[in-house]
Amino acid sequence: MADLKHLAPTPTPETKPFWEGAKRHELMLPRCKSCGKHHFYPRSDCPFCWSNDLEWVKASGKGKLHTFSIPQRPIMGIPGPFIAAIVELEEGPRIATNLIGVDPDPKNLRCDMEVEVVFDDLTDTVSLPKFRPVSKSA
Repeated sequence: MADLKHLAPTPTPETKPFWEGAKRHELMLPRCKSCGKHHFYPRSDCPFCWSNDLEWVKASGKGKLHTFSIPQRPIMGIPGPFIAAIVELEEGPRIATNLIGVDPDPKNLRCDMEVEVVFDDLTDTVSLPKFRPVSKSA
């Protein structure tokens, strides 16, 4: 695979707990203490009730494929084809990610298929959450 270190994010105060969790291979989400809802992307106020009384909680890492696209050409150094996906997390929020562990062919994918988080250690300090189909042979 291509060297993708140039894609490493620069954490902001709002996103730092997310990236620190990813490095520990934990998917962390902000949750509003006022209304109890999880949200993503990280921000300083709850998008549902506008409270700023937030906490970070470990997510299950499980979800369902909401939608996907299969770019055929390289994008930002990511060789094509690959699966760009939106995953709806078990906790409710949707996250933009890559789907791995399955050939990038629409015949192999379906919306609502169960997926789980895995982490790609991009650098010594940054890990990217990606998702793969849940294995049915357990």
